Amino acid sequence: MSDFHFEAVPILRIFDVEKAKEFYVGFLGFKVEWEHRYEPTMPVYMQITRDGLTLHLSEHHGDCCPGSTVYVRAKGLDAYHAEITSKGYPYMRPGVEETPWNTRELMVIDPFGNRLRFGEPKSAETKPA
Repeated sequence: MSDFHFEAVPILRIFDVEKAKEFYVGFLGFKVEWEHRYEPTMPVYMQITRDGLTLHLSEHHGDCCPGSTVYVRAKGLDAYHAEITSKGYPYMRPGVEETPWNTRELMVIDPFGNRLRFGEPKSAETKPA
Protein backbone atom coordinates (compact mmCIF):
# COMPACT_ATOMS: atom_id res chain seq x y z
CA MET A 1 0.00 0.00 0.00
CA SER A 2 1.30 3.41 -0.97
CA ASP A 3 1.40 6.56 1.11
CA PHE A 4 0.77 8.62 -2.01
CA HIS A 5 -2.48 10.23 -3.09
CA PHE A 6 -2.92 12.11 -6.35
CA GLU A 7 -5.69 14.39 -7.50
CA ALA A 8 -5.72 16.17 -10.86
CA VAL A 9 -7.12 19.68 -11.14
CA PRO A 10 -7.46 20.71 -14.79
CA ILE A 11 -6.79 24.34 -15.68
CA LEU A 12 -8.95 25.81 -18.43
CA ARG A 13 -8.28 29.09 -20.23
CA ILE A 14 -11.01 31.70 -20.13
CA PHE A 15 -11.20 35.19 -21.62
CA ASP A 16 -14.17 36.75 -19.82
CA VAL A 17 -14.96 36.18 -16.13
CA GLU A 18 -18.66 37.01 -16.40
CA LYS A 19 -19.15 34.69 -19.41
CA ALA A 20 -17.28 31.95 -17.54
CA LYS A 21 -19.52 32.36 -14.48
CA GLU A 22 -22.64 32.38 -16.66
CA PHE A 23 -21.56 29.04 -18.16
CA TYR A 24 -19.89 27.20 -15.26
CA VAL A 25 -21.99 28.52 -12.36
CA GLY A 26 -25.29 29.46 -13.99
CA PHE A 27 -25.54 26.60 -16.49
CA LEU A 28 -23.39 23.72 -15.15
CA GLY A 29 -24.07 24.39 -11.45
CA PHE A 30 -20.51 24.82 -10.18
CA LYS A 31 -19.69 26.99 -7.18
CA VAL A 32 -16.87 29.56 -7.14
CA GLU A 33 -14.61 28.57 -4.24
CA TRP A 34 -12.18 31.45 -4.63
CA GLU A 35 -10.84 34.03 -7.07
CA HIS A 36 -7.38 35.58 -7.16
CA ARG A 37 -6.00 38.65 -8.91
CA TYR A 38 -2.60 40.17 -8.21
CA GLU A 39 -4.21 43.60 -8.68
CA PRO A 40 -7.81 44.63 -9.45
CA THR A 41 -7.13 45.13 -13.17
CA MET A 42 -5.09 41.95 -13.65
CA PRO A 43 -6.38 38.60 -14.99
CA VAL A 44 -8.34 36.30 -12.70
CA TYR A 45 -7.44 32.80 -11.56
CA MET A 46 -10.32 30.98 -9.87
CA GLN A 47 -11.31 27.63 -8.48
CA ILE A 48 -14.77 26.17 -9.09
CA THR A 49 -16.21 22.94 -7.69
CA ARG A 50 -19.21 20.68 -8.03
CA ASP A 51 -19.86 17.23 -6.56
CA GLY A 52 -16.20 16.31 -6.10
CA LEU A 53 -14.97 17.88 -9.36
CA THR A 54 -12.55 20.80 -9.07
CA LEU A 55 -11.53 22.97 -12.02
CA HIS A 56 -9.29 26.00 -12.22
CA LEU A 57 -10.20 28.76 -14.66
CA SER A 58 -7.50 31.19 -15.72
CA GLU A 59 -7.35 34.38 -17.75
CA HIS A 60 -3.52 34.24 -17.63
CA HIS A 61 -2.20 33.54 -21.15
CA GLY A 62 0.70 31.35 -20.00
CA ASP A 63 -1.29 28.92 -17.84
CA CYS A 64 -2.89 26.77 -20.54
CA CYS A 65 -4.21 26.66 -24.09
CA PRO A 66 -7.81 27.35 -25.03
CA GLY A 67 -9.67 24.50 -26.67
CA SER A 68 -8.74 21.77 -24.18
CA THR A 69 -10.85 18.72 -23.31
CA VAL A 70 -11.45 17.37 -19.81
CA TYR A 71 -12.92 13.89 -19.45
CA VAL A 72 -15.01 13.53 -16.29
CA ARG A 73 -16.12 10.12 -14.99
CA ALA A 74 -19.71 10.58 -13.91
CA LYS A 75 -22.59 8.89 -12.10
CA GLY A 76 -26.18 10.03 -12.56
CA LEU A 77 -25.66 11.38 -16.07
CA ASP A 78 -29.38 11.43 -16.93
CA ALA A 79 -30.22 13.46 -13.82
CA TYR A 80 -27.41 15.93 -14.57
CA HIS A 81 -28.53 16.19 -18.19
CA ALA A 82 -32.11 16.90 -17.08
CA GLU A 83 -30.89 19.53 -14.60
CA ILE A 84 -28.78 21.52 -17.02
CA THR A 85 -31.14 21.32 -20.00
CA SER A 86 -34.03 22.54 -17.84
CA LYS A 87 -32.17 25.85 -17.40
CA GLY A 88 -32.69 26.83 -21.05
CA TYR A 89 -29.11 28.04 -21.53
CA PRO A 90 -29.34 29.64 -24.99
CA TYR A 91 -25.88 28.67 -26.29
CA MET A 92 -25.77 24.93 -25.56
CA ARG A 93 -28.26 22.09 -25.86
CA PRO A 94 -26.21 18.98 -25.09
CA GLY A 95 -27.50 15.46 -25.53
CA VAL A 96 -26.45 12.13 -24.06
CA GLU A 97 -24.90 9.76 -26.59
CA GLU A 98 -23.91 6.10 -26.42
CA THR A 99 -20.33 5.39 -27.44
CA PRO A 100 -18.68 2.32 -29.01
CA TRP A 101 -16.45 2.08 -25.90
CA ASN A 102 -19.45 1.17 -23.68
CA THR A 103 -20.16 4.55 -22.10
CA ARG A 104 -22.85 7.15 -22.29
CA GLU A 105 -21.47 10.67 -22.65
CA LEU A 106 -22.61 14.24 -22.43
CA MET A 107 -20.30 16.89 -23.89
CA VAL A 108 -20.50 20.63 -23.31
CA ILE A 109 -18.33 23.32 -24.88
CA ASP A 110 -17.66 26.48 -22.91
CA PRO A 111 -17.64 29.96 -24.51
CA PHE A 112 -13.85 29.69 -24.93
CA GLY A 113 -13.75 26.40 -26.85
CA ASN A 114 -12.94 24.11 -23.91
CA ARG A 115 -14.83 20.82 -23.82
CA LEU A 116 -16.06 18.88 -20.79
CA ARG A 117 -17.00 15.28 -21.60
CA PHE A 118 -18.98 13.61 -18.82
CA GLY A 119 -18.86 9.84 -19.25
CA GLU A 120 -20.75 7.11 -17.43
CA PRO A 121 -20.32 3.35 -18.02
CA LYS A 122 -23.32 1.70 -19.66
CA SER A 123 -25.15 -0.67 -17.35
CA ALA A 124 -28.69 -1.68 -16.45
CA GLU A 125 -28.69 1.06 -13.79
CA THR A 126 -27.65 3.88 -16.11
CA LYS A 127 -29.81 3.21 -19.16
CA PRO A 128 -32.73 5.62 -19.52
CA ALA A 129 -36.18 4.30 -18.61
